[in-house]
Amino acid sequence: MLLTIRTTQQPATDLGFLLHKNPSRLQSFDQSFGRAHVFYPEASDTGCTVALLLDVDPVALVRGRSGPSGDGGVFDQYVNDRPYVASSFLSVAISDVFGTAMTGRSKERPALAESHIPLVARISVLPCKGGEQFLRRLFEPLDYRVSVEPHPLDERFPEQGDSRYFTVELAGTKRLSDLLAHLYVLIPVLDDQKHYWVGVDEVEKLLRHGEGWLALHPLRESIARRYLRHRRTLVDDAIERLTSEEAPPSDSTEVGKEEVQLERTLNLNDQRLATALAVLKASNATRVLDLGCGEGRLLKRLLEERQFIDIVGMDVSYRTLEIAKERLHLDRMPPIQRKRIQLIHGSLMYRDIRLAGYDAAAVIEVIEHLDAPRLAAFERVLFEFARPGVVVLTTPNADYNVKWDTLPAGRFRHRDHRFEWTRGQFATWAERVGTSNGYAVRLIGVGAEDSELGSPTQMGVFTRASDQ
Repeated sequence: MLLTIRTTQQPATDLGFLLHKNPSRLQSFDQSFGRAHVFYPEASDTGCTVALLLDVDPVALVRGRSGPSGDGGVFDQYVNDRPYVASSFLSVAISDVFGTAMTGRSKERPALAESHIPLVARISVLPCKGGEQFLRRLFEPLDYRVSVEPHPLDERFPEQGDSRYFTVELAGTKRLSDLLAHLYVLIPVLDDQKHYWVGVDEVEKLLRHGEGWLALHPLRESIARRYLRHRRTLVDDAIERLTSEEAPPSDSTEVGKEEVQLERTLNLNDQRLATALAVLKASNATRVLDLGCGEGRLLKRLLEERQFIDIVGMDVSYRTLEIAKERLHLDRMPPIQRKRIQLIHGSLMYRDIRLAGYDAAAVIEVIEHLDAPRLAAFERVLFEFARPGVVVLTTPNADYNVKWDTLPAGRFRHRDHRFEWTRGQFATWAERVGTSNGYAVRLIGVGAEDSELGSPTQMGVFTRASDQ
């Protein structure tokens, strides 16, 4: 089985420093199931490719063990696909051979190890239980460009269709450590098989290598189930620990109360929701997303309008969704009404197929909580990939902050805000995003307008060109 990783980040041969493997040498490493070889088929300043070739001994597999669950499985015959396809053997080899690179450490190039660089990973033969769609749903939310070449069951008889084996290429601008972590976790998930016993320590490995991305992945539960060999107690433990790491709902903490208390005299939240609802109704949308839905205040208003027949609320906090579920009384809702709404756990940082095909999306007081890299990811997820017909988005107007005597100069309305834009800054951002993605933009003030400072909240209504 063969894995290659290529970069064009110049000087490209610095890839050797990141991997701690000299491009001028062939190196081999003993594994319990065979040998791993590392070499560089390409090594120049403009392009560098490292290859990890795994030579699995099928006879040793059968003689040495009966299989991952003790009942033979894929190892009960001398002839099987294990020597030829990417599987948990490759994950183990990645961890063993590139272990230091997976930690993100490089003594010679520490800044480069923390940098996002252009990378292309190619896996020669990758088994996927679930087919191409499942494969794409694993990697595309992590912002990879995925190229897939299916292999037929039998080239002599193409009418028999394709097999479950693919040649896969993943391209993206990533830290090398992130790419290796994604491969380490997701290769055995695709295969839905492991060559070793899965115990409690596998939960620790999953959480360690999934740090920073797994908790918010749209297929988090499927990844955990497959990685942990469908062992229910381990899966439940992993999911519980992933959700426990989420931040508490912002509007139920003391920090969150600051913003609520500040704006309460203006009844600003109600005005935001009412204005957003009015815009959504006027758009003639029937299928609507509430992204960053929080405790469900806008969802409740959407449910009261018969126009909206398919309503989805998504939030990054599972606990907040539980509060929304209770607030909306979903467990006691009549079946016809219940069919109109669903709550999903997810992040606006990751491409999510569940968000595609909707008429409109509301994003109320969300973007100011995102730092620059996350804001850029949000732009792509919503405007490039999900592409609803209309987007209604609100954010604070920093110009208005001087009106509050209790808000010190230079302070934001909420300690978790990463920025608060003036009207000019918001207009510039909205115009750029709209123009880049084919949306017309209309700006609206929400709340009582000051002749010099504008309204306390600013709203952007983005209408996709084909829907105008």
